[in-house]
Amino acid sequence: MAEFLSTPLGILVTVMAQVLLVIGFVMVSLLFLVYGDRKIWAAVQMRRGPNVVGPWGALQTVADALKYVVKEIVIPAGADRPVFILAPMTSFVLAMIAWAVIPFNDTWVLADLNVAILYVFAISSLEVYGVIMGGWASNSKYPFLGSLRSAAQMISYEVSLGLIIIGVILTTGSMNFGDIVRAQDGDWGIFSWYWLPHFPMVFLFFISALAETNRPPFDLPEAESELVAGYQVEYSSTPFLLFMAGEYIAIFLM
Repeated sequence: MAEFLSTPLGILVTVMAQVLLVIGFVMVSLLFLVYGDRKIWAAVQMRRGPNVVGPWGALQTVADALKYVVKEIVIPAGADRPVFILAPMTSFVLAMIAWAVIPFNDTWVLADLNVAILYVFAISSLEVYGVIMGGWASNSKYPFLGSLRSAAQMISYEVSLGLIIIGVILTTGSMNFGDIVRAQDGDWGIFSWYWLPHFPMVFLFFISALAETNRPPFDLPEAESELVAGYQVEYSSTPFLLFMAGEYIAIFLM
């Protein structure tokens, strides 16, 4: 077995297995993230939220995902079909490959890059293209305006996120996520983490992350009262599911 794993085919099988494990972890975590998000908003609005499918409604997200998958994909007559289909795939794939540099323990990470933070910022900046493509390819005013708003907001708050992260990079002396985690391994437990010396920046990072991922109160790109659903107006079925999955994967990454 050890000899097989050292061959090119064995290395390929090992890498593919690790990739599938990461994808499985992210997708399962996504189910609970969406469930928690819906429960929290239900509590804010004084209603029950998901409570029928599965225990405490925990399987409602699975049921909704299956519903989107089996629905018919409707493409507007005036839409640019190749770009219309490519846009949600772009958003989903870019959100997923950003996880390649996230360490899951001290030794296991898909790509142990010395410039991991730079890699994540590069991928997050490319996610704007999926939004722009979706808004433009729909050939409709509401999606186009929503995509312009979303792109402007995402690009703007990347600047603040970058400036906040610079403090962590200077403190650690590295852009590798593993080095950053190990640098916070002190005798004081949670008080050895960087949230304490960088205390004001924690709130700025949280606010910027909300804006970067288009979450309330920075959900102006969707603007349900004026733009219906922003750049996602014309999307349904699996393409809409890919857009939503990409958005929540980016939230989980932040």
